[in-house]
Amino acid sequence: MQRQKIFLIAGVILAIAVAFMVKGYLDQQRAVIVAQAKQAVAQIQANQSAVLVAKRDLPKGTVLDPSMLETAIIPNEYVQPQAVSTLDRISGMVVVAPFSKNEQISLSKLSSQQQSTMGGSLAMATPIGKRAITVSVDNVSSLLGMIKPGDYVDVIGLLPVPVQTSEGKTATQTEVLPLFQNVLILAVGQNTGAPAAPAGDARYKKEGGAPAGDISPYITIALGPQEASLIAFVLEQGKIRLTLRSPADSQVQPIQPAGWDTLFRHVTPQTQGASGEEEAKKAEVDTGGYSIDIYRGLSKEKISVK
Repeated sequence: MQRQKIFLIAGVILAIAVAFMVKGYLDQQRAVIVAQAKQAVAQIQANQSAVLVAKRDLPKGTVLDPSMLETAIIPNEYVQPQAVSTLDRISGMVVVAPFSKNEQISLSKLSSQQQSTMGGSLAMATPIGKRAITVSVDNVSSLLGMIKPGDYVDVIGLLPVPVQTSEGKTATQTEVLPLFQNVLILAVGQNTGAPAAPAGDARYKKEGGAPAGDISPYITIALGPQEASLIAFVLEQGKIRLTLRSPADSQVQPIQPAGWDTLFRHVTPQTQGASGEEEAKKAEVDTGGYSIDIYRGLSKEKISVK
C-alpha cells in the first residue's frame, strides 16, 4: 500500500514535470513563430512604401486639399520618382498637370506657387498651426540667394556653450545644434512667390515680384509657436545656418550635436582604434579594469575604471 502511494505521487510529479516541459516547449515554439512572423512582416514593409494617390481625377489648376488624397501601399519598384508620402508637404499646392484617379501624387506635376492663388498674402500662405517668423541670415545661410519661397530647409544653431576645463575653470566653446527639420520657407525678403509686377516696372525682377538688388538678408519660415520662441532665443545668443532639402525628401531623423569631441571622433577613428586599443589593454593589465577618455573642450583626460 505504501509503495503504491509512492508510485502514485511519483507519477503525479512526473506528469506535472512533463506538462511544464511541454508548456515550455510550446512557448518556445510560439516565440519562434512570432519572431519569424515579425521578421516576415518587417521584410514585406521594407519592400513597400506608403504614397499618396488621388481619390478622383484632379484637373490642371486644382488646389490640393487633404480630402482629395488617400494613402496607398505600393511595392518599392512601382513607386514613381518624386512620389509624395506626406500631406504636410503638398497641402495647398497647385496641380500643373492632371492626375487620374488612383494615380500617385508626384511633385513633378505640382507647383509650390500656392501664394499666387491667395493674392500673395503671407498670412494666407502660413500653414494652420504654424507661425511666420523672419530670421536674419548671411549669404552662406541663404545659399547665396538660391533659397526660394516654397523650399524646405533644416535649421542649425551655432551657440557658445559653457564647459568645464580640466583645470576647473569655465570656458565657452561653440556647439552646433540641430534645431528643426523640414521647415517651409514662406518668403525671402519681400518675395512670397506672388505673381510678378508688370514688366515695365524696373523696380521688380522678372520672377516672384521681389525688389531688384542684393541678396536679401531676411528669410521668413513657418514654425510652431514653441519652435518660434526657441529660434528667437538662439538668434539672441548665437546664429543659425540653413541647409536646403530635396523637394522629395520630408524625412526627419535624429542628428547628434556637433562639437570638438564629435569632430575628433569623426576625423580620427583609425588613430583612436589603434592607439586606443593598446592603451586600453595596458590599463587593463595595470589596473585590472578599463580606461575612459573624457574630452573637455580641447583637453583630454583618462580615467581608469576597475
